[in-house]
Amino acid sequence: MPQTPHIERHFTASETVRDIVIGMSDGLTVPFALAAGLSGAVSSTGIIVIAGLAELAAGSISMGLGGYLAARSDAEHYSGERAREQREVQQMPETEAEETQQILQSYGLTTEQGAVLTNALRQQPDSWVDFMMRFELGMEKPNPRRALISALTIAGAYAAGGFVPLAPYMLLHTPRSGLFMSSLLTIAALAVFGYAKGRFTGAKPLRSGLQTMVIGGLAAAAAFVIARLIA
Repeated sequence: MPQTPHIERHFTASETVRDIVIGMSDGLTVPFALAAGLSGAVSSTGIIVIAGLAELAAGSISMGLGGYLAARSDAEHYSGERAREQREVQQMPETEAEETQQILQSYGLTTEQGAVLTNALRQQPDSWVDFMMRFELGMEKPNPRRALISALTIAGAYAAGGFVPLAPYMLLHTPRSGLFMSSLLTIAALAVFGYAKGRFTGAKPLRSGLQTMVIGGLAAAAAFVIARLIA
């Protein structure tokens, strides 16, 4: 009897989703807070749009640069730890072998089974270092293009999110009406964004959407109050 092939589906883009979440959540709340604050201080939507676009450009660059530096720091940290492991494998092979045995035994292997695998790893120093990086330090080799990808993803997500609260001010003629529509669109966008994030990450979509909407709404409200006080 033919069997249906088993297809495993695992989510593997956690870093990209994290970058999108960082950029989009800030993009939805910060420009909204600025536009909302200005709505009570100026009578022209043109001024709000210009100020919002300027903030959007500066925010995208700043967020993207932050993501780039963070990813570069992770890559440098990995390189430093790998160099240290390479030295230890060369200079203290017996100590490293004992650590390897302990790691393997923690996964349920017997002493004899662990010894066989440890001896096999000792014959391949690079693979041994890879094993220790993964199972002793819990570190994965970063993508060499990760810094650039992270920067572009965060910056793009920030810009995309920022246009949502600014769009009503581009279409409507009064700050008050723009603020009303901007508030509705921002809350709705937070809910949709949270729902989509839940679908991609395996979390409950409705719960994720509600959490994102509430948390983002509270952050936007707090930023709105501060902006109004300053304005």
